[in-house]
Amino acid sequence: MNKIKLIISREYLTRVKKKSFLVMTILGPILFAAMMVVPAWLASLEDTDTKNIAIIDNSGLFMNKILDTDYIKFEYLQNTSLEEVKKDFATSDYYAVLQIFPSITEEPNAVHLFSEKQPSFAVKSHIANAMEKELKNRKLREHGIDDEVINSIKSDVSIRTIQWTEDGGIKEGSTEVAMVVGYAGGFLIYFFIFLFGAQVMRGVIEEKTSRIVEIIISSARPFQLMMGKIVGIALVGLTQFLLWIVLTTAIIFGAKTAFFPDLGSKPEQEVAVQNMMQQQTMVQTDQIQAQDLDQFTSILNSMQSIEYGKIFFSFIFFFLGGYLLYGSLFAAIGSAVDNETDTQQFMVPITIPLILGIFVMMNAIQTPDSPVAFWFSIIPLTSPIVMMVRIPFGVPDWQLALSMVLLILTFLGTTWLAAKIYRTGILMYGKKVNYKEIWKWIRYKS
Repeated sequence: MNKIKLIISREYLTRVKKKSFLVMTILGPILFAAMMVVPAWLASLEDTDTKNIAIIDNSGLFMNKILDTDYIKFEYLQNTSLEEVKKDFATSDYYAVLQIFPSITEEPNAVHLFSEKQPSFAVKSHIANAMEKELKNRKLREHGIDDEVINSIKSDVSIRTIQWTEDGGIKEGSTEVAMVVGYAGGFLIYFFIFLFGAQVMRGVIEEKTSRIVEIIISSARPFQLMMGKIVGIALVGLTQFLLWIVLTTAIIFGAKTAFFPDLGSKPEQEVAVQNMMQQQTMVQTDQIQAQDLDQFTSILNSMQSIEYGKIFFSFIFFFLGGYLLYGSLFAAIGSAVDNETDTQQFMVPITIPLILGIFVMMNAIQTPDSPVAFWFSIIPLTSPIVMMVRIPFGVPDWQLALSMVLLILTFLGTTWLAAKIYRTGILMYGKKVNYKEIWKWIRYKS
């Protein structure tokens, strides 16, 4: 046991002191924070350049129906042809010219937007939405429905999910939040298993090819060496993961406070309300603001209802369990070959369950209680990924316990199997190994 501790300490300290570990520990949080802050910052930026758009309405249906926004202004031209506008376009302050043909009621594409450069998506979508709304209202009027009825038929439905607790109480949940948390947990486990499992394999190959292992194995048994290497790298991965969480959180809050103090102060709901204020009465706007505020409050409540303690514990367990399971197999592969090129044929049986777990995870996000999601969250080779997706939706304790127990038992089995391969393969040089040869190593008796 002392020898395993020494090997764990050696593996941990050697890797933690490497420049690559320090660089990734610092660079990782910066990249993660950038992925969260930069899109939010870009989304908060507004194009403050006013865009003047001339409208030539040959249909006569949309006069003053396409309303201005803060940065898009429309000018309706009468008794003016497109050629006349085009002639003076370069010297005018027009951003674009919108021409509406008389056949717009029969042909949806009877609208042309002329400009010197590609119009922005915001401009196109604003024009299209305004015209679609007016055409729909016109058709309703033709069937005898007046404007008052048209303005009152718009209805929004927002479903709030309420869960009954075991003590008879209730708590508010959110399917969307559960999906995000579950997907993030499952994908991170998949990523870390591949990342640190490959490190185990490379470490074994390096020690084998440099013949350092011959010196180490003279004072420690192969099983002790393998377990020390696997556990040591697992602790490195866990340390790096925890540092990433702390540093990413600090960078996000620091960047928001220092550079973007107003970032997120204007939520998406408020932007929607502002756009609708230009098209609806003040009473309707107040109702929308109240609904948006209620939705925002609902999201906050649902985020608080997530059992973060259970999710964090499960993530650590399935991360360590999945890594130890696959790490032992990666170590066995590394001991059986002399270079990374020869690992390809043995990597397929290991990567297939992991990739399959990702595909099932996508399905489990939509149907977390389906038979496929259930069984793949129980099968140890895929349970670390799939079970993490199901936990935010609520998993019975017996299913979670069964999945954990089977993962532990399978880890012990794969460790025993990998130790059989490792003890022979670690000292095998210059021989191309196949599955038949590995089977012989497994059958060797001590």
